[in-house]
Amino acid sequence: MDTQTQHFINLENRYGAQNYKPLDVVLNRGEGIWVWDVEGKRYLDFLSSYSAVNQGHCHPKIMKTMIEQAQKLCLTSRAFRNDQLGVFYEDICNLTNSHMVLPMNSGAEAVETVVKAVRKWGYTLKGVPQNQAEIIVCENNFHGRTIAIIGFSSESQYREGFGPFPPGFKIIPFGEARALEEAITPNTVAFLVEPIQGEAGVIVPPSGYLREVKSICKQNDVVLILDEIQTGLGRTGKLLAEEHDDIEADVTLIGKALSGGFYPISAILSNTEVLGVFMPGEHGSTFGGNPLACAVARTAIKVLIEEKMIENASKLGDYFLTQLRGIKSPYIKEVRGKGLMIGVELVPEAGEARGFCEQLMAQGLLCKDTHENVIRFMPPLVITRDEIDWALERIEPILKGNKPA
Repeated sequence: MDTQTQHFINLENRYGAQNYKPLDVVLNRGEGIWVWDVEGKRYLDFLSSYSAVNQGHCHPKIMKTMIEQAQKLCLTSRAFRNDQLGVFYEDICNLTNSHMVLPMNSGAEAVETVVKAVRKWGYTLKGVPQNQAEIIVCENNFHGRTIAIIGFSSESQYREGFGPFPPGFKIIPFGEARALEEAITPNTVAFLVEPIQGEAGVIVPPSGYLREVKSICKQNDVVLILDEIQTGLGRTGKLLAEEHDDIEADVTLIGKALSGGFYPISAILSNTEVLGVFMPGEHGSTFGGNPLACAVARTAIKVLIEEKMIENASKLGDYFLTQLRGIKSPYIKEVRGKGLMIGVELVPEAGEARGFCEQLMAQGLLCKDTHENVIRFMPPLVITRDEIDWALERIEPILKGNKPA
């Protein structure tokens, strides 16, 4: 391994907590869909920081906004008002049909916040007895890494050694509307679900699933919460993945691409009834809603729309899926996804997906395995057809078990 690369890896291994197992590439520059390592080698980024850089690395318009706002005002805390927060609210509400917004810093914070909100909604408006509220979630969910969130995960690796966990959650199978119907009780306040399960291996539910659960939630006075932190903001070929089933959730969580990768920001988009339960002092965040984050988010959303990245994700996602499904390989069990959120599941005989990711890295393409046997392909939404073809020239022979020429 190159000396410079090994130097940085050694520093991480010596001083850093070992809670990640990254591929051994050390990146130091990015532009659009491309990133470069410390040795100067170029790679096509096929992960997009789990959808945080949908707009591509270092988008010049977002960068310009960040520099300009950083030179004026970065942080006030919510003890005072700032001139970016209200216009951010207006922009995001007009775009998504939301009535009320609460900004936070990370996806996990958004999930924790909505858990508090729907519980209080249940007690104050639905009449659920105090401390009896139930929230229904799905098997193989991924909503973050906090104690409460891993407490309702079905993945043993996320939970083992971290208990005890807060109660109040019920787990049902994903993609089965009937299971939701049967799980609801008078104490159920919300159903929290990903439109497509990303970390679980890009699991796509049956068509119409979200429409069915929306109807069930409405009939039973249950808040439907869609975690669109990874699926939202263009990734699936729609602004929000809920649009594929032509519905609007009661509460939608967004993050990641909300800043184009420049700055941590997430948001809870809600009807007035749910977020309206918070009174002054009941919830907050030092950095939540800071002017730098709000300014960056406004531009990140603007370029997503104006540069037609969502339409590009839809068109090229269909093309990429078709090409991947046309690869004849004994190693491929299934290719699935929507837009530019695609998973290739391998058969057990293929071995772990990480080995394929390492081979692709050697050919200049960076992607990530999940659940041992799934390779995720999630490039920035600014990718072109020629660049997808470039990637396919490297992907196809490796999936067939051959080394590219």
